[in-house]
Amino acid sequence: MTSVRFVKEDGQLLQACEASPGDNLLDVARLADVPLHWRCGQGTCGTCKVRVAGMAMPQRPGRKERNVLLRAGAIDEAQAASDEWHEAAPWRLACHLLVEEGRSWTVSCPDY
Repeated sequence: MTSVRFVKEDGQLLQACEASPGDNLLDVARLADVPLHWRCGQGTCGTCKVRVAGMAMPQRPGRKERNVLLRAGAIDEAQAASDEWHEAAPWRLACHLLVEEGRSWTVSCPDY
């Protein structure tokens, strides 16, 4: 199991829970009653963006996620053009993230 802490951007704890490796982060948030905004659940709207500390590097976001984050102004052109991110990204989409085994994640949820 992996420990996942959902926090406000100021660091205030919203919810702490356990998740299985491979669980979708958006589903984990919904099951834990975390007030994370989302609309489509498929990575096209960009409303489920979060900041995640504790992810393995490099990160390999898909083209769809990179394009949505670029369109939302959450990443720059260089990150959008890169297949691998070797440092923490400012934002990721919760609907695109699968929980990693053995890592503790702290997920910062915007606008709360």
